[in-house]
Amino acid sequence: MIEKIQEQLKTAMKERDELRISVLRMLISDLKYAQIEKRSALNEGESLQVIQKAIKKRKEAAELYEKGGRPELAAKENAEAKILEAYVPAPMDEAAARQKVAEVIQELGVKEKKELGRVMKEVLSRYRGQIDGKLAQKLVNDLLE
Repeated sequence: MIEKIQEQLKTAMKERDELRISVLRMLISDLKYAQIEKRSALNEGESLQVIQKAIKKRKEAAELYEKGGRPELAAKENAEAKILEAYVPAPMDEAAARQKVAEVIQELGVKEKKELGRVMKEVLSRYRGQIDGKLAQKLVNDLLE
């Protein structure tokens, strides 16, 4: 993942896209820091978590800037989040997510609500970044009733 981002950073530098350059540099830094904490290379899921965390930070900051009456800073944060969103898979809509959760429940042979944790763990590991945790929990609860 880091190599891919570094290649895109080189392209952004050639194009002199200052916003993209700063966002990609920060992302590479975040990924390398996570690697150091883990003491080994990050797998795809762990890289996605780092990127999603960065997106969430920027969206929260944009929201705070809007409340504080600083729309220009909010626009910058939203633009940065949009750049980062290109590195995560597109989120599923509720109908597709419901179908995937139902498939996982069927595969695991779960019938009771007390095994919700097992289903959630499997759903979130398979579809990290595509299905929101809150939506997954709601769907699992609905399907196990």
